[in-house]
Amino acid sequence: MKLYFASGNEHKKKEMSRLLGGYTLILPKDEGIEFDPAETGNDFISNAVIKAEALYSIVHQPVIADDSGLMVKALGGQPGIHTARYGEEEKGRKLSDKEKYMLLLENMEGIEDRSAVFVTALCLILSDERRYIIQESCEGRIVEKPSGVNGFGYDPVFFINEANMISAELPEGDKDIYSHRGKAARLMKMLLDKEEGYGKERTEN
Repeated sequence: MKLYFASGNEHKKKEMSRLLGGYTLILPKDEGIEFDPAETGNDFISNAVIKAEALYSIVHQPVIADDSGLMVKALGGQPGIHTARYGEEEKGRKLSDKEKYMLLLENMEGIEDRSAVFVTALCLILSDERRYIIQESCEGRIVEKPSGVNGFGYDPVFFINEANMISAELPEGDKDIYSHRGKAARLMKMLLDKEEGYGKERTEN
């Protein structure tokens, strides 16, 4: 069964496709759809809903959207909903993943309390009347120097407490066990598999 994924991020598509095994994720750009909604929400759930509703209004097919971010306690919860664009307004240009996490380390220099949490909100729209939201988190801390080659984004500087390891040092399958997106996607897959009508349609097709 095909699910439109309200994103332009190939890394997220790969990760979500793995987590939602059995469902084919389609990015808007895969079908030539221009998609860049203004994320004007004040939290992750609001932005996930904005993206899901924007894409559903175009395709009128099942849509899933994700909004994720890193919240650092010592920085007052920043970068938060601005995680993907962290530092870009200040620098006046788009930054690479490495530039963003190195800027974070620079801003954390000398700070003892390095506790942080990753949050993912997922919004699923199956029809006008059938909508679901799941939010999950992953507790950890910001390390003092990057390590590891797996994952993407801030993974090289985020130590997962439950795994006792830096996220970028974990193999993909192991990261899925602990990550915010992994936890949320497992719950969403259970919902998709069991959701009356949609689950039946998926089995028959």
